[in-house]
Amino acid sequence: MDNLGIFLAIMGAAFAAGFAGVGSARGVGLVGEAGAGLLTEKPEMFGRVLILQILPGTQGLYGFLIALMVFIKTGLLSGSVAPMTWSQGLALFAASMPIALVGYFSALYQGRVSASSVSLIAKQPEQLTKGMTMAALVETYAVLALLVSFIAVNNVTVG
Repeated sequence: MDNLGIFLAIMGAAFAAGFAGVGSARGVGLVGEAGAGLLTEKPEMFGRVLILQILPGTQGLYGFLIALMVFIKTGLLSGSVAPMTWSQGLALFAASMPIALVGYFSALYQGRVSASSVSLIAKQPEQLTKGMTMAALVETYAVLALLVSFIAVNNVTVG
């Protein structure tokens, strides 16, 4: 029971990095599958496809950032773990949830929009900016979730 706080904090960090990372991996993979089909016919489109494929990968980075912040806050990176109550650990767990959940789903949906944008540029290569814009709109919610998690983690007092 003495380590429940640190356990909850680590679980929050793991969820933030894990869920957002899995969502990004799935989103990037989805766009890669769509892009590979286009590149068999038009290999010169690689740069445009790559831009669309990168977009759903950012949520994984956001989740990693929040996990890193939790590790710093708890002292896990310095090797001296801060004393933590279960309520402080629960607060860090809860603070990690916005980017874990929104990061997962927004990466999936951004991957779907980006994959559809691959079809768009297959027929109209000059429409890349429109495809990127549509995919970037999905990113807005991941950025908002990142900000909520960032503010929440920063406002948990540990020690």
